[in-house]
Amino acid sequence: MRIRLTSSPISPWLNLSRKPCRSLCSSSIPQSQGLIFTQNPTSDSQLSNTKNPSLPVKPTSDTEFSSKTTHPTHPYYYSSKPILQDTVLTQTHVMEVLLSHKNDPDSALKYYKWAEKQPGFVRGIAGSFCVLLHILVSSPNHRGIARSLLNQCILGGSVPAANVLVDHLVEKFKGFESLFEFDSRVFNYLLNTYVRLHLYDDAILCINRMIHCDITPWVAFVNMLLTALVRKNMINEARDLYDFIVSEGIHHDCITVHVMMRACLKEGKVEEAEGFFREAKAGGIKLDAAMYSTAIQAVCKIPNANSACELLNEMKKMGWVPSEGTFTSVITACVKQRQMVEALRLKDEMVSSGHLMNLVVATSLMKGYYLQGDLSRGLDLFDKIVEDGLTPNKVTYSVLIEGCCRNGAMQKACELYAQMKCADIQPSVYNVNSIIRGYLNVGLWEGASKQFDEAVEHDIANVFTYNNLISWLCKEGRMDEACSVWDKMVNKGVKPNVVSYNNLILGHCKKSDMDLALNLFSDMLPRGLRANVVTYSILIDGYFRKGEPERALELFDQMEGVGITPTDITLNTVINGLCKVGRTYDARSMLKKLVENGFVPICMTYNCIIDGFVKEGTINSALAVYREMCESGVYPSVVTYTSLIDGFCKSNNLDLALKMRNEMRNKGLESDVTAYSALIDGFCKRRDMESALELFDELLQVGLSPNTVVYNSMISGFRNLNNMEAVLALHTKMIQEEIPLDLATYTTIIDGLLKEGKILLASDLYTEMLSKGIVPDAITYTVLVHGLCNKGQVENARKVLKEMDGKNMVPSVLIYNTLIAGYFREGNLQEAFRLHDEMLDRGLVPDDTTYDILVSGKFMGNKSPVGASCV
Repeated sequence: MRIRLTSSPISPWLNLSRKPCRSLCSSSIPQSQGLIFTQNPTSDSQLSNTKNPSLPVKPTSDTEFSSKTTHPTHPYYYSSKPILQDTVLTQTHVMEVLLSHKNDPDSALKYYKWAEKQPGFVRGIAGSFCVLLHILVSSPNHRGIARSLLNQCILGGSVPAANVLVDHLVEKFKGFESLFEFDSRVFNYLLNTYVRLHLYDDAILCINRMIHCDITPWVAFVNMLLTALVRKNMINEARDLYDFIVSEGIHHDCITVHVMMRACLKEGKVEEAEGFFREAKAGGIKLDAAMYSTAIQAVCKIPNANSACELLNEMKKMGWVPSEGTFTSVITACVKQRQMVEALRLKDEMVSSGHLMNLVVATSLMKGYYLQGDLSRGLDLFDKIVEDGLTPNKVTYSVLIEGCCRNGAMQKACELYAQMKCADIQPSVYNVNSIIRGYLNVGLWEGASKQFDEAVEHDIANVFTYNNLISWLCKEGRMDEACSVWDKMVNKGVKPNVVSYNNLILGHCKKSDMDLALNLFSDMLPRGLRANVVTYSILIDGYFRKGEPERALELFDQMEGVGITPTDITLNTVINGLCKVGRTYDARSMLKKLVENGFVPICMTYNCIIDGFVKEGTINSALAVYREMCESGVYPSVVTYTSLIDGFCKSNNLDLALKMRNEMRNKGLESDVTAYSALIDGFCKRRDMESALELFDELLQVGLSPNTVVYNSMISGFRNLNNMEAVLALHTKMIQEEIPLDLATYTTIIDGLLKEGKILLASDLYTEMLSKGIVPDAITYTVLVHGLCNKGQVENARKVLKEMDGKNMVPSVLIYNTLIAGYFREGNLQEAFRLHDEMLDRGLVPDDTTYDILVSGKFMGNKSPVGASCV
């Protein structure tokens, strides 16, 4: 920014009438009465004390002066106008006398000091003073006196503004420029005076006015001023002054630029500091090692390790040996950017250059090791520096404890924690939180809880400590314990923050306890906390998951109403939520409006809509979104193709499913287990087990492991073909491969065994299922009742009904129909009609099949009641 120059008019008392310069020369004085000194000039020590400019100049005694003024040989007896004893001196007269002695600074100074004591003489910064300064600086031996006079005058106060004073000096020079050679020293001395007296605003005014008057400020004094401004945190003023100097083409050097670079670093503006360096380099300014070191420090703070290494190499090419601090900065930057190979190389170079590896470098390298998963080398380095005599500090211990916790080495983390305390280094809450997070990451609640209790007991637990536990408990669904930690936090006087509320709200949303979640949300504002976009996103997702889309959309509108801009995550949450509740068309309409307003959908956005249409059975709409996705430049993912393959399989269009898989392969995407599962299930439902087996084998060949869903499809397919030998072989393989058997697996196998009359084997499987804690559902019970009744085991089937009663499960109409038909076949009509009455008592409505059985005793009992739907 260009500094504005303020032009001040010259004070009226300086507008003095001046005679032509020749009238002031010594020719107007008779030669016989010329200026003759009968004493030595007053010495500099008498006139000034340059080491202490605040001391006044020792004046010539009044007695001495007055006793000699009437003597013909006195230097001030003669002038252009004789002065009587009671005459009031004017500025014009004093200036004339001073100018007559311009070649004799000592006499000029003596006269001025005498004149100052005369009645009515105007003291301070006046025209005569400015003339005196010009006379003094013209003599190399009197420049120190000029500086001292300036110091004394400005310290004395009652001086005009700096820009006005510069105008005075310029005015006096221009008035008598035929008598003087221009010398900018007086102006630069003035600038230096302002800087040394810490009058920085005046110094800035002085520089501005000097440049305006085409007087070049000396770069050394400019640098002094800029340095002083930076030290006083007047960085904006320093930046404005620098910009003005550069814009006016005033000479500056590498020190000037260096000062500005340090100013930028002080403000944390590292990119701007680097910019100053680049501009100076491009502008041809001769750079020094200090500037390179500062530039390296700047780029390391970005961090930009590559640029730092380039600058380091330039330094070495110029013959400069980088300092230990410079090496340290670059090594630290390399570690931050995961360039461990380069960091280790620089460490070796630093040592070979004569520098010892310091603690900062060692600590950075330890962090680099654990970040790349090589914790053991970090621990080895720790042991080595201790052996070499370096004493680890709090940062070193903290880095290694954090590294151990991140890598699950909790025993070592606790050892270091104890070692830290033994070294009289008080662990911080950061260390405590690291250990708690470490325990929680590996699922060791007991260790985390113990460390937490210790932190609470010693009153060092902060809100982040509590948040760690609350977050983990909420993710685990242990909401009672999470609420207990919350209560302890509040009772201890630790104020929950927005993250605390978000964690607990998320936990309640996962449990579908939306009322509790909303209560917490309502409690935030009275506590001085403002819900953020994360809070709203959690609640919106919670209501969608609970199947209450209207409440979710209300919250979305409320969020925008209070001025919170939804993030892409929020928008994707809304789109996904609408798709999950069967409102995929609404989601697509919303997406179109969002795109018009600048929203850029990602692959996940389109995947949600495609999957929604697939689940709703509208495969053509899913295909339309897929084409729209491709046209907008978004590349489909494996999930995209898997959803479409699943949709085609469910619509019994396996040819298109296979075509989609081939397109997927052509784009370099490999099918995942889910895609294979959809295809295998499609062929199994078509009873094309040969194709299903080919895909099953292919899945194994590409290195994928079939999951429970894949096995269930295969088992169901072979069961439908009554190939129980293949079913049992798959069952055995699942056990061998440790693939979990779920309820669908057991139900399908039991159904197939009962069809073949293998009741004992079916009973064993049922017992095995119960022993694993798998609870039968209505489909399982239906399979049992149907299978037992078909094999004449009506009484055993009746026991299944009782088991359902014990579990407070209401049997379906199909189960009652199966039992009633079974009793009819046995001729037990009384029990058959009793079951009919029981149905009515339970509030079940008999269907046509029920009355068909009761009237004609017929029931289509050979067909499985569940078929392929078991899986």
